[in-house]
Amino acid sequence: MGNGKFGKFIIFGALAGAVISLFDRSTREQVTRKSKKLLSDVSHYRKNPDELKQMVMEKKDKIQMVYNQLSGDANYLKTQVEELKTLTPQVKELVVDTKEAFVEAKDEYKSIVQDETGPTDQSVKK
Repeated sequence: MGNGKFGKFIIFGALAGAVISLFDRSTREQVTRKSKKLLSDVSHYRKNPDELKQMVMEKKDKIQMVYNQLSGDANYLKTQVEELKTLTPQVKELVVDTKEAFVEAKDEYKSIVQDETGPTDQSVKK
């Protein structure tokens, strides 16, 4: 059916890209340096497996600490979001009540001011 051709062409394309990139001298030198370093490291860790084990354990511990920190932060954020969800209707109600109180107070102030100045203003106008 052609299912195998797709994978073959991807591998062929990757190999062709690698070969073409090696035409550049600096790329070849960099690949050579990195390959020698890799072989040296493999040889070193083959002779000193405890060192490799220790390094892997340190990396694992660091990753575990980061995971724990992120997990704690995520739980904290989740708690804050839940709290905000419950507070939002209460805050909205408080804002509406406060607005209504100010509107009522404004109306009362207007009526007080009009009662005090209203009749004198109208008598002056007549």
